[in-house]
Amino acid sequence: MAKRIKKIAELLEADVVAHLPDVGPGYFGAARLERIVSDLKKQLRPAAGRRPGRPTKATWGLRPKVPMSQRTKRRLEKIAKRMNSPDRKVSPMQVAGEILERVVAEIDSE
Repeated sequence: MAKRIKKIAELLEADVVAHLPDVGPGYFGAARLERIVSDLKKQLRPAAGRRPGRPTKATWGLRPKVPMSQRTKRRLEKIAKRMNSPDRKVSPMQVAGEILERVVAEIDSE
């Protein structure tokens, strides 16, 4: 664990409970992130009915508010904008949800 993270935790009187995997820098990190969003786009389905609304994953039944910094929000918006296509748009929060799902699954499997 990095000394900086330990110091921040100490100052906040907090405990570090997990380490999140990093998609990594450069080409391979970008490819991993693109795969995450590409998989998400394949799983999005509009709801049934006269006004189907925004497509979502069928397994997502909760819509919690997740606090984050403005910087993170802007970065998610950039990712979503890059990954949008004419046939399927992805929202920044859908990107965040998919990343969160994968990170939790990875941590849980360790």
